[in-house]
Amino acid sequence: MGYWLFKSEPESWSWEQQKAKGAAGQEWDGVRNYQARNFMRAMRIGDRGFFYHSNKERAIVGIVEVAAEAHPDSTDTTGTWECVDLVAVADMPMPVTLDTVKAEPGLAGMVLAKNSRLSVQPVTDEEWRIVCRMGGLDAG
Repeated sequence: MGYWLFKSEPESWSWEQQKAKGAAGQEWDGVRNYQARNFMRAMRIGDRGFFYHSNKERAIVGIVEVAAEAHPDSTDTTGTWECVDLVAVADMPMPVTLDTVKAEPGLAGMVLAKNSRLSVQPVTDEEWRIVCRMGGLDAG
């Protein structure tokens, strides 16, 4: 299983909106960065991800699961961009802020700590376990 992080401005697409989509899930559309697109191309059904609110909140607030592998982004008219579909899995009992990620020595190499601007990012198995623990979740 792969692990990822998906960033969204809560004013555009919030964790509450993601949860409201239920089992139908939602396309992770609108991503216009080649590296982020390529990460989505590598995702498989069942991979898990952190849902991160950017801007003011700057915190991991939930867990999502990849429900559909990369396919054409319905908001793209050029045929260049692809996206995956995500379903909400669980709330993060205690949101994990960017500041706490940066303060955790075990997360010093995490993409979020080094390049917080990238909208879709890989997360290592160890980073997944650490962040889940910090947020009050069992990483299993």
